Amino acid sequence: MTGDSSLDEMADGTGHAKPHWRSLLSTMFALGHETLASRVRLLDQVFAEEGITAILPGERAVNWRCDPIPLVISAAEFAALQTGLAQRAQLMELILADLYGPRTLLADGLLPPDLVYGNPAFLRPCTVDGRRRDRYLSFYAADMLRGPDGAWRVLADRTGQAQGLAYALENRRILSRVVPELFASQPIRPLRQYQEITSDALQALAPDDDAGVALLSAGHSDPLWFEHVLLSREYSIALVEAGDLTLRNGKLYLKTLRGLQRIGVLLRRQQGHRVDSLELAAGAGVPGLLDAIRGGSIRMVNDPGSALTEAPSLAAFLPALARRLLGEDLRLASQATLWLGEGAMVRTVLRDLEGWIIRKATDGEAAPVVPMMLSEADRAELAARIEADPAMYAASVAPTPSVAPCAGAHGLEAKPIALRMFMTFDGTRWRAFPGGLARALSEEDALAGRLPRTALSKDVWVMQDEASPVQGALALLTPTLAIRRTAGDLPSRVADNFYWLGRYLERLEEAARLQRAIIVRMLRPSATAREVAEIRILAASLGKIKMIDAEDVSVLGPGILGAGPLGTAVLRAFRHNGGMHGVLGHVARQVDQLRDRLTGEMHAVLTRSLRVMGQNIRRLPADHDAGALEYAAGLTTEILEFAATVAGLAAENMVRGGGRLFLDFGKRMERAQSVAGELAQVLDQPGALTQPGRIEAGLRLALELRDSVITYRARYLAVLQPAPALDLILSDEANPRGLAFQLVAARDLLREIVEDGDSLLTAMDPLLQETRDIVQEVLRSADQTVSSAGLPPRLRKLDQAIGAVADRVSRRYFTLLPIARSLGVESDLLRGAA
Repeated sequence: MTGDSSLDEMADGTGHAKPHWRSLLSTMFALGHETLASRVRLLDQVFAEEGITAILPGERAVNWRCDPIPLVISAAEFAALQTGLAQRAQLMELILADLYGPRTLLADGLLPPDLVYGNPAFLRPCTVDGRRRDRYLSFYAADMLRGPDGAWRVLADRTGQAQGLAYALENRRILSRVVPELFASQPIRPLRQYQEITSDALQALAPDDDAGVALLSAGHSDPLWFEHVLLSREYSIALVEAGDLTLRNGKLYLKTLRGLQRIGVLLRRQQGHRVDSLELAAGAGVPGLLDAIRGGSIRMVNDPGSALTEAPSLAAFLPALARRLLGEDLRLASQATLWLGEGAMVRTVLRDLEGWIIRKATDGEAAPVVPMMLSEADRAELAARIEADPAMYAASVAPTPSVAPCAGAHGLEAKPIALRMFMTFDGTRWRAFPGGLARALSEEDALAGRLPRTALSKDVWVMQDEASPVQGALALLTPTLAIRRTAGDLPSRVADNFYWLGRYLERLEEAARLQRAIIVRMLRPSATAREVAEIRILAASLGKIKMIDAEDVSVLGPGILGAGPLGTAVLRAFRHNGGMHGVLGHVARQVDQLRDRLTGEMHAVLTRSLRVMGQNIRRLPADHDAGALEYAAGLTTEILEFAATVAGLAAENMVRGGGRLFLDFGKRMERAQSVAGELAQVLDQPGALTQPGRIEAGLRLALELRDSVITYRARYLAVLQPAPALDLILSDEANPRGLAFQLVAARDLLREIVEDGDSLLTAMDPLLQETRDIVQEVLRSADQTVSSAGLPPRLRKLDQAIGAVADRVSRRYFTLLPIARSLGVESDLLRGAA
């Protein structure tokens, strides 16, 4: 996997730079090594903040970097590659049509049955009788290497999902921002036109005018979730998961808050065998989807069974198949490959195993084995496995990839390069993406197989040919769009994600407030009896929200201050698998799931802040001393600042309605429950009836946690009485940290999505009335302290009632979609902005 020491991609046969490299090299040398090195660091930083790395350290690590030096392809070379790849794409289409149809290739002996029926990617439910109903391929990609002779050869055909296009788009976007000097005088082909053609081609596939287009994703747990988000934005289509979709009368619909929206085209970005839980993998996909595809009401690109032709062993048969199906030879050859199911072939390979790379015969995603990189014992074991079951393997001649310049620590370094190019069928012919995804290979990198999680990639430049005509996108007649300002078009899953993002953000803030309050008191050199009582209350509150283990709270003794057992328990919440780290992880996952719904600025701020907080938590000192507690106090301040930043961004950057509506609703319901539950906790003190000071201490603490101390002092000076304090915390509708404010805000938000008089709206009224009744009863009581001491059961019941309303909203809008509402006539039920 190493090229020679010359820069093959850059130099011609005489050792001079190729013409299309000369201007670029001049610009690079003008920048100088130090400037180029600083741009490399900046590229890494931008990719970490805006690109495709994970939000929290250690979470689903995906780390793609971009080299500042692009891979340059001349116009003539690109034209030849486009012609060759278009021919291969057409050949793959014909092979798939035959294998899922009449299967004459098998009957005539041009393909061995083992490579079809023994291939997990062969999906029998996708077979048809008679004429083919539709195309199998609309997207195709190929992994290629340039050999020592200067010729490109295909190492792998990508007919399943043709992944990686988003990486190429992101490389171009970020590189043009970070190193604009390279683009100043280079006549390179733009990417926008290809994207417009692809978008129009997808829209043209819709069987009906009212049917939309969506990208079907496996969800944010997929390592290529970033690509799904970016492509859905590029093509202006919905990003959906199987759970968002349902079939009605043979047609596919997206579940939204308003009801069902028709989907006519699915751009598949999940494995084909997981699209239909009825006919394929149980428990995955949309039941009955394949039947709808067969019926023609839904078009899926690429076809669920299209990965069949990714089998590495197929390359051995392509020359003969091209002559049979196309009547011509391959213009772009594969890397020389043998299927080892034939005796002569396996003997040839075993005689010189180090001269080959070994791949699973039918698994295009498995990484190849490179025998020359194995120890003698491992090589012997591999040979034994091949000899025992040769039909399971394919062997390709070990390639010697050409190399290209990459920015290194001490200047330019030559690294082997693999290139993936992408093709789209526009309705009449195959078109090539005027760029590609190049990877700089190391000895650990797989030459083929699925895209790695960690890689150094390169932007691919196709030079402009001044003689070529400019070709625009397909001309489609687009009807005039009606003005729409609805919140109801939001998919139910997305609304659910916003709702839980709001709840987790509030949960994180509440935990940080409690942690800060207890740490501040624990760090004091000496504490009054009242402060010790407050520490106990705070510890119990932290135990209730699972930030401290319940057993740690129950054994609190005299060593309650400083670095004693309580200090250890508090710090444990910030460590790996601790409560604070866990809630941060929940927030990060919700942000990740909502990547396609957040503005660029909001997503960048959220991910950057979450990553920094995650890193800072990991730096928490291992000791359980006062220094570690001081550090943890700083973390709580950082978390509270983050919560305030998110609130400001949501208020100023998100359109009212839609996602903003459910983000706010989740936040209000979580805070409402926190107020009621927290107040019950601080008032539920042993001996409160005989020691009135304990109720006073609890109320002071409640005002502090509700950030209402200054307001109370302004109204009542220094006199603390239960009724005024409870009024401010519970029933004052003007206090943004109080309970009544949350209930009123939640009711106003619900008015945007339900009709007047709906039971969800009326469910808020008794909750608000209860807050007023509690305050009035305490105010009228002969002894306010005694009355306040009896409130905890009532407050906990109020907490549960608020949770019950939240559950009703969840069941109605997120969990189930009643069929009676799904196909109704559109009404004014939903108001606001989407």
